[in-house]
Amino acid sequence: MDLDNIECISSSEIDDEGIHHRQFSSKPHNNVISSTISPASSVHELLECPVCTNSMYPPIHQCHNGHTLCSTCKTRVHNRCPTCRQELGDIRCLALEKVAESLELPCKYCSLGCPEIFPYYSKLKHEAQCNFRPYNCPYAGSECSVVGDIPFLVGHLRDDHKVDMHTGCTFNHRYVKSNPREVENATWMLTVFHCFGQYFCLHFEAFQLNMAPVYMAFLRFMGDETEARNFSYSLEVGANGRKLIWEGTPRSIRDSHRKVRDSHDGLIIQRNMALFFSGGDRKELKLRVTGRIWKEQQNPDAGVCIPNLCS
Repeated sequence: MDLDNIECISSSEIDDEGIHHRQFSSKPHNNVISSTISPASSVHELLECPVCTNSMYPPIHQCHNGHTLCSTCKTRVHNRCPTCRQELGDIRCLALEKVAESLELPCKYCSLGCPEIFPYYSKLKHEAQCNFRPYNCPYAGSECSVVGDIPFLVGHLRDDHKVDMHTGCTFNHRYVKSNPREVENATWMLTVFHCFGQYFCLHFEAFQLNMAPVYMAFLRFMGDETEARNFSYSLEVGANGRKLIWEGTPRSIRDSHRKVRDSHDGLIIQRNMALFFSGGDRKELKLRVTGRIWKEQQNPDAGVCIPNLCS
């Protein structure tokens, strides 16, 4: 969607302190993994599929000469051994499957800080949910395949996607479009805010909801869901003596942009209401969305959460 005019107003600009250009920053826990990975490393290499190089899980297939590969790659090589080119058949390598049951291996994200060690067949399930696994790029305007830790992604958003960066926990956005009837499934803009030592992604976009055009704003937290629950945010849009207010908890960027949007977890403005807020002859869209982010703090005396507002 082409933009006619977008203004972003913030109390101050973000400085570059704390934004690092590195893929991963965590130190490996060598003292945890060294005693376990060394004895099993040679067996672990045997469990590596020669085609996709991923770890093999039952059923593990082998050819008549004993060469192994995973069940996914068996169909990809058209039933021919990639090592000796002999026909694979339907031979299971039960011995290797049995050996795998006795293995305990570190999480593949151990170099990013995960200290956990798991039985071979439990390792895959853990890695799918590991808190140390890299994050996907939260930019929604394109299918970006970049992954990394939060400091790396902040630099990536700023340098590669040219996303606006702001410091502060309050924001004031204005969106103007000359033809509001041209609604497409497209992202308007993404802005990153730095406050409370964390980063937040503010999304604005237009899309069709049940054949009706709507405008939506929502916030995502650049971190895991458990950390996101420590924060709250509000969004407000209005004019002519009317206003809509949304309050909620930011979603983690572990949840994809599309998942958050499709769950309607944010401020949704119907087009007729948006035109009402725009005023004038209702032929031009002029929306001003304001909001703030705060941190919920536990009051040890009262046992309740109280908001911590930034200045």
